[in-house]
Amino acid sequence: MTTPDDVYKTIVRSAEGILFKEKNSKFFGYTYYVTNEEEAKTYLEQVKKEHHSARHWCYAYQIGTEKISFRVNDDGEPSNSAGMPIYGQIQAFGVTNIIVIVVRYFGGVKLGVGGLIQAYKTTAQLALESSKITEKTINIEYLLSFEYKDMNKVMRITKEKQLQITNQQLELSCTITISIRKSLADDIFNIFDAIYGVTIKKN
Repeated sequence: MTTPDDVYKTIVRSAEGILFKEKNSKFFGYTYYVTNEEEAKTYLEQVKKEHHSARHWCYAYQIGTEKISFRVNDDGEPSNSAGMPIYGQIQAFGVTNIIVIVVRYFGGVKLGVGGLIQAYKTTAQLALESSKITEKTINIEYLLSFEYKDMNKVMRITKEKQLQITNQQLELSCTITISIRKSLADDIFNIFDAIYGVTIKKN
C-alpha cells in the first residue's frame, strides 16, 4: 500500500535521556519536533546545558515535507561516525521535522570508528522508538473573504466538508482562513470560487 504524497510522519512526543552503554561510554538520546533551524539550535543548547560535562553532543535534523533540508554534525568524533548514523535512523523511521541529539560521555575505552557508528545508530534508534510518531497531512491554507450576509453559505460548506478553520474575523466584512489537505485543495477551491460574493485565495 503506497502512502499518499500529501502525508508525512513526524513525532508528537519527544524522547529525553534514553541511555545506551558501550564499553564504559554512556550515550544519551533525545528527539524533538522542530520546524526550523532556530528551534533545532535551541534544543541543542538546552541539551548541552543539561550535559555540560559530556565530551560530544552529536546530532542530525531534517526539516520540511516537500522541500527537505537536513544537517548532520559529528562534533569532534571521527568523520561520519556520529551525525550520519543518527541521520540514517531518521531516514529509516521515515520522519521529518525532527532533531535527534546523542550525547556521549567517554568511558576511557576507545570504541573505534565501527563501534562509534554502531553506538550512535543504536542510541538514535532507541530514542526514536521511545518517541511517539504520527502521520500528518500536508495542508494548504486559503483565505476566504465575503460579506456577512453570505456567512451561512460559507459555514454550511465548511461544516459539510469538515474543513479546519485556523483564523476568522466575522464582522460586516468577514474573512476566514481554512486549512485543507493538499489532495483535496483544488476541489475545495473550486467550490468556494463558484459562489457569488465569496473570494478565495491562497494564504
